[in-house]
Amino acid sequence: MRIIRGKYGRRRFDVPRNITARPTTDFARENLFNVLENIDDLEGKSALDLFAGTGAISFEFLSRGCAEVTAVEQAPVQTKFITSVKDKLGDESLRVIRGDVFRFIETCHRQFDFIFADPPYDHPRFEEVPGLILGSDMVKEGTVVIIEHSKNRDFSTLPGFSQHRVYGSVNFSIFIV
Repeated sequence: MRIIRGKYGRRRFDVPRNITARPTTDFARENLFNVLENIDDLEGKSALDLFAGTGAISFEFLSRGCAEVTAVEQAPVQTKFITSVKDKLGDESLRVIRGDVFRFIETCHRQFDFIFADPPYDHPRFEEVPGLILGSDMVKEGTVVIIEHSKNRDFSTLPGFSQHRVYGSVNFSIFIV
């Protein structure tokens, strides 16, 4: 895994072979963050990474100036990897939560400036994720919500939909609340 830009830019970390996550490609991540930086400055903001996987999105948010980032991941292997990278970077601005994302969405009352979600494409509750996030207490006026998905999904009818971006096989739906 490579952090693309910012204070940790060009740092690389070896991902364990037994990780089951599908990491967002470097190409898609770089382009997504170019879009996000044109929507709002990341400096000093808060971000939430749901279904964090390898934590690549979390570390990109941190590297580009977010003051605090929360990564939620259920799988122990992925959570351990994210924590180990956090320790190597020595960055206490990242909070790693091992737990069920759906339960987290229901119970979290903290609001974030950016919320990114990359559920497994075959997750049986995938279609619910955008609506659950947009209807949660985690969003406030101006929150930017990003959902990573396959080309087979279309969330353009949901409230706050702003744009759809495609980078190779990776699709992002972006909402501004």
